[in-house]
Amino acid sequence: MRHARRRVVRRVTRLAAVGGLLLGGAMVTTAVASEPPAPSIGVPFTAPPATGEGTDLMSRLGNSRTAGSWVDSAGRPVVAVTDEKAAAEVQRAGARAKMVGHSMSDLKSATAALRSAPRVSGTSWALDYKSNQVVVRGDSTVSASDWSRMTEVAEGIGSFVRMERTEGTFTTRINGAQPILSTAGRCSAGFNVTDGTSDFILTAGHCGPDGSVWFADDGGRSQVGTSLKGSFPGDDYSLVKYDGGRAGKGADIVAVGDGKGVRITGVADAEVGQKIFRSGSTSGLREGEVTALNATVNYPEGTVTGLIETNVCAEPGDSGGPMFADGVALGVTSGGSGDCRAGGTTFFQPVTKALTELGVKLIVAQSEGGTGAAPAPSASPGAASPGSTAPITGTDVSTLLSRLTDPRNVGPGMLVIAGSLVALVATRWIRAEQDRKAYRQHYSATWG
Repeated sequence: MRHARRRVVRRVTRLAAVGGLLLGGAMVTTAVASEPPAPSIGVPFTAPPATGEGTDLMSRLGNSRTAGSWVDSAGRPVVAVTDEKAAAEVQRAGARAKMVGHSMSDLKSATAALRSAPRVSGTSWALDYKSNQVVVRGDSTVSASDWSRMTEVAEGIGSFVRMERTEGTFTTRINGAQPILSTAGRCSAGFNVTDGTSDFILTAGHCGPDGSVWFADDGGRSQVGTSLKGSFPGDDYSLVKYDGGRAGKGADIVAVGDGKGVRITGVADAEVGQKIFRSGSTSGLREGEVTALNATVNYPEGTVTGLIETNVCAEPGDSGGPMFADGVALGVTSGGSGDCRAGGTTFFQPVTKALTELGVKLIVAQSEGGTGAAPAPSASPGAASPGSTAPITGTDVSTLLSRLTDPRNVGPGMLVIAGSLVALVATRWIRAEQDRKAYRQHYSATWG
C-alpha cells in the first residue's frame, strides 16, 4: 500500500507559480485546451468523520428529546439528549450521548424570539450544541444602547442564551478596493454545477445581483459569464453562467494553491466539530472547524439565516470560495469578522440548500477520473469517497500571466479556466504555512 501511495505522489506534478485572476477567486477548476491525464484518486490516512449518524438519531428521537449533534475529536458522533431513554437509544446505536437541560425545540424557540426583535446590524446568533446554548454576538459597530436592548431580549428568553461581544465587524467578504472584475465587485468562485444543459459557477449571492457580468481581467476584455438566480439577503448564493455554456474538463477540481487541486466527489451537510478547509482568492487555503449550524448574521446589507459557523479565517475577496472536507462540498463563503492574521469567525452558505433551491447538481469526480453530476444532497459527508489532490495543468502559462496577472496581487496562482475562456486563479501566497502543512498531513496519501 505504501509503495502504491508513493506512485500516486510521483504522478502529481507541480505547476509553475502563476498570477491571479479574481473572478471567483479561482476556487473551481476547469481544464484548458490541453487535457491532462486523469489523476489517481487517493485515500487519506485519516478516515472521514462519522457524520450523518447523529443527524439520523436526532430525526428519529425528535426535537423535544434531542438538542443537536456533533463529531468529537475521534470522529465519533455525539448527540445531546434530554432524557435517559433517549440516551440509551443513542448508545445502542453506537454514538455517545450527552444529557442537557434544553431541547432543540427550546433552542429554536429562542432563535425565533431573537428574529422577532428589532433587527440590529452587526449581530449574529447560532446554536451551540456543545454548550446547549444559543450564542448571540455583537461586533464593534453595535452601540451600547442596542446591545443593552438585545441583552434584555435574551434575558427574557432564558439563561441558556449567552451574550458575547466580538472584535472586528461582521461583513460580507467582497472587496471593492481591489481591481473590480465584475459589474459588482471582486469575489471567489465556489464549485462548478450543472442543470444538465448548461454549466455554472456556484458563488455567493452578495457578490452581485442578477445580470452582473464577470471578467477574467480588470480591463473587461475577457468575459467569463453572467450572474443569475441569486438570493441575498435571506440566503447567500448565486450562479454565474459560463458564456460558453460548459465548464470543460477538470470541472470537478477545487484549487488549493501551489498548483494543487482537490477532486470533489460529493456534497453533504456540515456537522459541528467537523474539520474543514476553505480556499479563497485572497487568503488561499485555510483550515478550521465547524463550530455551529443554523447561524443568523445581520450584515449591514441584510440578514442571512441558515448559515454554517466556523473558526476558519477569511478576508475581503474570499466571498463565494469553497468550503469542503474529505473531497465533499459543504459550503460557499458568505462573510464574517476578523482576518487571517488575528483569526476570526467565518460563515458559509450550505451547498445542499443552494443546489436544491437553484435546481442544479454539483459536478463531481467519478472513480475513473471522469466527471459527472452529483446525486441529490446527502445527509452524510462520510458517504462519499475522499477527495485527492491533483495537479492543475493547462496551456501556455506565460500567456495567462500576461493577460490575467494583477501586479498588486501576484502570488502562486490557482489556475482555473472555462473551456477556451480562462477563469479563476488565486492572487496571493498562502500566508500561513501551518495551514498548508495541516492540509498536506490530512491528505498525505496524495500530496506531491
